[in-house]
Amino acid sequence: MRQPSAPPFNAPAARRLRAALGMGPEHVAYGLRASYGLPYVTPDLVIAWERGVAAPSSPELTALAGVLWCSPGELLGRPQTLREHRIARAVAPEDVAHAVGMDLRAYLRAEESRQWKGNERQSAALARVLDLALPDFVAVTGREARLAELLHSAVTTRWQAYVRPVRKLAPVDAEVLEGVLQELHQDYQGHMAATLSWGGGSRSASRSGQEFLDRIVENFWTAVEQRT
Repeated sequence: MRQPSAPPFNAPAARRLRAALGMGPEHVAYGLRASYGLPYVTPDLVIAWERGVAAPSSPELTALAGVLWCSPGELLGRPQTLREHRIARAVAPEDVAHAVGMDLRAYLRAEESRQWKGNERQSAALARVLDLALPDFVAVTGREARLAELLHSAVTTRWQAYVRPVRKLAPVDAEVLEGVLQELHQDYQGHMAATLSWGGGSRSASRSGQEFLDRIVENFWTAVEQRT
């Protein structure tokens, strides 16, 4: 089985937290060796982590958080995957599997494949145990690509037809969702019309419109946040 990639390590945060504690790299290395059973960790390795030259593995990151008196999440960039969200919250895979009512091996396969196949009850439990915001929940359960397709169609055709399909993927309040889809539709159509009126021609309008569509999921969540 392919080894999972290292979580997105926030090197500047590690350096800042160490400095705030008045510790040197040698103190961090000693703590990792003495308290967490990582005999190979040297001050040079700690410095490499802090410079972004190397990244700690999941066990190393958990141990580093212990030495720096912080949560693992404080040493991570913005989590992108199910595994990264779990690590950021310092939750064991066994605990997540138990909370969602799933066999551990099945849960680990979901992390490895990045394909969530849980039912609605399990999905709701996953969101609770990992404290996932709705955009993160949609992303880690593999729904973002489909959401992008629906939003693409909504802004380029009749947005009203896509309220229910979008809401099934992203359970936003119906009134809010209607307003957001209408707004995105108007923004897209208005952007295209404005580009043409400036004399850019259809090619320029097409390029500008494609740029809007490329950011459609980001634009969607921004509009939802503004309305809620």
